[in-house]
Amino acid sequence: MKFKFYALWLLLLCIIVFILQSFFTGFTEFFILDSSRVYEFWRFFTSMFLHADIGHLAYNMFALALFGSILEKLIGSRGFLVSFFVSGILANIISVNFYSSSLGASGAIFGVIGTLILVRPMMTIWAFSMPMPIFLAGILWAVGDLIGAYGFLVGNPLNNTGNIAHLSGMLIGLLLGVFYRDWKRKKEVKKEIIVEEDIRNWEDSYMSNS
Repeated sequence: MKFKFYALWLLLLCIIVFILQSFFTGFTEFFILDSSRVYEFWRFFTSMFLHADIGHLAYNMFALALFGSILEKLIGSRGFLVSFFVSGILANIISVNFYSSSLGASGAIFGVIGTLILVRPMMTIWAFSMPMPIFLAGILWAVGDLIGAYGFLVGNPLNNTGNIAHLSGMLIGLLLGVFYRDWKRKKEVKKEIIVEEDIRNWEDSYMSNS
């Protein structure tokens, strides 16, 4: 299974898009997800590569490089891309019903995290200034987003964070993770069977002649 660094390529694409946003007037407005223009279907895809400011970009790109590369290593490049794009697009389809406009890779990245939680739940990461299993970090992130989403829905938003997109992306990622967890287990079992058969064939070929 060849590692193709797709997480880093997507990171580079987001940086290039951010540069274009900074220099070309109207660029962001043409590609952002706008609830009044849902018929312009490309926005559900292109808005994932837009970011509001350098802080937004840096935070998302750090998470993409870290969690994306780990997931790609575990389930392969194709699996990572499926998790990223399916989570991101479906999170946008859900969130467009709540926000007048939105942008950013957060929904897709939370989808990657959700998939990773199911594939490797006890993997230790550094979150909230301490080491913890990724499943616990995921619970804490989800709780924070639930609080933020509640504030938004009752008309008292804490900030401009797209909490509903985060939660949607993570949920979709968890669902994908069920598939990839079982797929990974079956692949590992199949590999063990092949190795065992090779050992037996070697024993039959060489040990019997000794």
